[in-house]
Amino acid sequence: MTEKNLEEDSKYYNELGFKAGLEIHQQLETHKLFCKCPSLVNDPNKADIKFERRFRSVLSEKGEKDIVAEFEMQKNKVIRYEACSSSSCLVEYDEEPPHSINKYALNIALEIATLFNAEIVDEIQIMRKAVVDGSVTSGFQRTMLIAKRGYIKTSLGNVHIDTVCLEEEAAKKLSEDSNYITYRLDRLGVPLVEIATAPEIKTPEHAKECASIIGMILRSTNKVKRGIGTIRQDVNLSIRGHPRIEIKGFQELKSMPKVIENEVKRQIEDIKNKTLKAEVRKANVDFTTTFQRPMPGAARMYPETDHVPIKISEEMLENISRPELITEKTISLEKKYKISSVLAEEIIKNKINFEDYVSKLENIEPEFIARVLVEYPKQIKTKYNLEIKYDIYSILDLYNNRKISKEAVLEIMVELNATGRRLDEISKKYLSVDEEEVKKEIKKIILDLESEDKEPKMNEVMGRLMEKYRGKIDGKRAVELIKIILKS
Repeated sequence: MTEKNLEEDSKYYNELGFKAGLEIHQQLETHKLFCKCPSLVNDPNKADIKFERRFRSVLSEKGEKDIVAEFEMQKNKVIRYEACSSSSCLVEYDEEPPHSINKYALNIALEIATLFNAEIVDEIQIMRKAVVDGSVTSGFQRTMLIAKRGYIKTSLGNVHIDTVCLEEEAAKKLSEDSNYITYRLDRLGVPLVEIATAPEIKTPEHAKECASIIGMILRSTNKVKRGIGTIRQDVNLSIRGHPRIEIKGFQELKSMPKVIENEVKRQIEDIKNKTLKAEVRKANVDFTTTFQRPMPGAARMYPETDHVPIKISEEMLENISRPELITEKTISLEKKYKISSVLAEEIIKNKINFEDYVSKLENIEPEFIARVLVEYPKQIKTKYNLEIKYDIYSILDLYNNRKISKEAVLEIMVELNATGRRLDEISKKYLSVDEEEVKKEIKKIILDLESEDKEPKMNEVMGRLMEKYRGKIDGKRAVELIKIILKS
């Protein structure tokens, strides 16, 4: 999108009174929050524990009923649970009180808070949030405020982070029919951080940018889970004259702007038809949204009685490390080795030990090493439908010692992964030709062309030379030798 289009976009949504904020939920790479069970998320073992529950809504401390709890109760469904003893225990079944909090998870949450420039609270009060759709066996989710008043820098100015929270992940829904809902407990209790922004997002594209920045910051810790389902983005939004809507279930980040655009159009129609409702809606694959449940209220939160508050000591704060952000690492790598920003970003994103390659392969330019590690596997996948299974370093080491040419690297990678043969067998036919032999061949080609009454031009000589020695000589050096001989 051009700068002019961005300005027009911002103006349009500003005139609509557009307000939006994000809630990002990220799973942490550690054991569960209130027990020692591993956070397998998708336990490969067969479920060896099964039980059923029914839930009912109760009054809050103020004597109020939660509208979401009432909505779920009207379904009158039995909740079935499946679990593996390898990844769940009595805490997940709600048959035993929670154990001590996972201190490593708490430290990760504190570290994340510092990356968002947020103010860490003096004391953490664990709260219970009523959840009666069956996704939590106890009927409530434990959550706690870690920090507040942070910010991120975006192309449209700072966007404030209202809260950073640490909480339990819910169970995974397997199926639902008119009588039953079935959940699997593998991921129940896995630690999550929830990042909630202020409603300062200005456009649909801005929402995507903010979500991308938050995701980058979370990944910079190297302490969060990766893969489908490990991070979820919810969008809260409204336009002037319409109550707030929460959109859940974004399948991928790139769909966010289109879903928001369509939701704004739907809200415009709501205002025209005077059908104004605050509700939670689901993002669909066709970029529309559909009703999921009423918007929850404050009546669903109350203090946890099985845990005392946690004091944040000076010692805890001193032990928090602030990792270098992925963006900072990318810029540093780009400047240090004079490689493109695209290659640097891919190296950091894929956790490639690039500096180790560069230090060992001192006769190869870092830019070429980066291309071999990042671009070549993609080319081979696209062109030959091959996955790189074999050691790239060993191939580069042959080129580093001038045993093969630069051109041979890609060809050997393809053949090695296509045939599964040993590298020493394949590399024999690509071994570099002695330079003196190349010079003799160039002179012979020139004489041959002249005998054919053809002018020995660079392209013609190069074509015949590579036809014989492709993969065995360096193309750049071959051009230099041809130029020298043609001038002599």
